[in-house]
Amino acid sequence: MNYLDTLSSAARERITNSKQLIPADEMMYMALSMPDGTFDFETSLSKKKLSIIAECKKAMPDVGDIAEGHHIVETASELEDAGAACLSIVTEPVYFRGCRDHMRLITNEVSIPCLRKEAIIDEYMIYESKIIGAKAVLLIAVMLSDDELRNYIRICDTLGISAFVETYSEDDIRRALKAGARIINVDNRDMRDCSMDDGRYLRLRDKVPDDVIYVAEGGISTPEHIRLLREAGIDAAVIGTALMRAPDRTAKLRELLGKKSVCSV
Repeated sequence: MNYLDTLSSAARERITNSKQLIPADEMMYMALSMPDGTFDFETSLSKKKLSIIAECKKAMPDVGDIAEGHHIVETASELEDAGAACLSIVTEPVYFRGCRDHMRLITNEVSIPCLRKEAIIDEYMIYESKIIGAKAVLLIAVMLSDDELRNYIRICDTLGISAFVETYSEDDIRRALKAGARIINVDNRDMRDCSMDDGRYLRLRDKVPDDVIYVAEGGISTPEHIRLLREAGIDAAVIGTALMRAPDRTAKLRELLGKKSVCSV
């Protein structure tokens, strides 16, 4: 099963419905009328130490619910307090049980930059993302043509938000760089079928130049994983499932960051 095809089809239907409520030219006008962004997401990941992008999500396509009963806004605030550099807010409703309101609510409560984690398949979604508070949007290379990649990155630059380009192969990386990507995410999980390649983000590290932010994702759950990422010179890591499944998300993030837990008596 190709999950990306299903996600794309469902997204196109949602966008068609959204355009009936707010036409495309109106959505673009509203986004362009807002103050220019200052690429806060990129700035937060440009520090010399490994940054953690903590991901808030309720489910995964291949396993279903992973965070039953948790309050997503409270979780986001807790992860910010625990030391996350940025948040990834999953807004995709079909397989991940997210929604755009999660993005709006969380960005009103936290001060760190947030990525809208929903594959962009229409420029309408980029303008919409700006309006609901996103500082970065997800572009999955295999879902987009070269022209779409280039155009969507250009729109992000116009709005002052970051293009977070997800890749699964050396060819994806080549296309992303050619399109002007400044953030490249290498995901060990290929979202076409949710298969895992545990060595992908380490194996492809040298395919991305040092002046491009390199992000690793997929199966990161232990301090040993974090150590390997640091040794490879990786700039940031997306951590979602391990945090969402943890009994104490704050303690889990602090453990991964190498911080001592605060105990009370």
